[in-house]
Amino acid sequence: MFKKLLFVLLFITGANVFSQDIIKTMFYNLLEFPEALPGDRSTILQNILDEYEPDIFMVCELENQDGADQILNISLNDEGANYTAAPFLFNQSSSSNLQQMLYFRTGMFTLIEQEIITTSVRDINRYLLRVSTTDVQTNPIFLDVYITHLKSSQGSANQNLRLDMVTEFTNKLNTLDPNTFVIFAGDFNIYTSSEPAYQELLDPTNNIVMADPINTPGSWSTNINFQDIHTQSTRISSGPFGAGAGGGMDDRFDFIMISENMLTNPTMRYIPDTYKSFGNNGNCFDNNVSSEDCVGDFSQQLRNNLYSMSDHLPVVMQLETNKDIILATSDFQNNETLIYLTSTIVSEKLELKVAPQISKNISFEIYNTIGQKIISIPPTDSETITIDVSYMSSGIYYIQTNLPYSKPLKFLKTS
Repeated sequence: MFKKLLFVLLFITGANVFSQDIIKTMFYNLLEFPEALPGDRSTILQNILDEYEPDIFMVCELENQDGADQILNISLNDEGANYTAAPFLFNQSSSSNLQQMLYFRTGMFTLIEQEIITTSVRDINRYLLRVSTTDVQTNPIFLDVYITHLKSSQGSANQNLRLDMVTEFTNKLNTLDPNTFVIFAGDFNIYTSSEPAYQELLDPTNNIVMADPINTPGSWSTNINFQDIHTQSTRISSGPFGAGAGGGMDDRFDFIMISENMLTNPTMRYIPDTYKSFGNNGNCFDNNVSSEDCVGDFSQQLRNNLYSMSDHLPVVMQLETNKDIILATSDFQNNETLIYLTSTIVSEKLELKVAPQISKNISFEIYNTIGQKIISIPPTDSETITIDVSYMSSGIYYIQTNLPYSKPLKFLKTS
């Protein structure tokens, strides 16, 4: 009796955890992609992305449509059509051929609107995403995503150009509902938190005030005290590749900023301690990121790939929502997935697919969100299992199998 009660309590706890769905984001300056050396960087990028698997992937220094297609078809969709690309648009602010771009999980989001904000240097690209939650028709969640590449180099003239670009962004925010969830990501080329462009983002008089998730003010450039958040340069010398900057890891140029409401609002909230300079083990100051001296949580193989891919590191951050995200298409599965649902939104029949390499009979149990068992499916060796759910109430349900270490599958029953 005690073991049974303990199982129910643990399952209820697990179900509550599942209601906090996670969105993984990444921004990456790809360095003159795809033309810069070395060759085959789309495959190098694939290996980097496989380490993190972002749901929202934001990039800059994309040169052309071919590069955009390589990222989608080779780097992201190596395991199936799991990602969608926003339309590629050439820079309209100047003659620069370096452009921003957005990719996102197919079915997890819908691209509602796309817009270019022109500046005196480069475009700022806006993408309005709608999250595929269970109540998307009655109470939708939107993410307003902006990607930028601010003017580079030191000096007051360049600082002013960066401020001008950021001001175009904050002027756009004046036209939005103050409660909008906003992401502002890019290569900011900022050297210190006192710089006017950075302070403009944090200005408390703005209609929407932006926040730096790690809140680490200071003079970041060439300062060993900030070595764990530096993103550039991955290389002591750019000589081997003929592009990008050298100097080793000593600048924090790359950012993902969020609107202040995302620090506390459970509808769309930043998860503390998930903001990382991806590949930076915090011990690589003025060194190659691939150096054997820079050991830590990020592996040698990953750091080798990051060294070859770009002179910047990606920045990653996770968000959570207290709503349930249901993919509008089938769940995304990798090659190691053994059991999956053909659709996560059903009204009459629920269909499960079981990989042929599973030799033992599999049994299934379906639970509601408070841990009550609704259905028990006896052991079967069939590769396709169809379950009648037409009589069940509308709502979220979880499927548990008798496979060791298996995670519950989630589906939405509709009327």
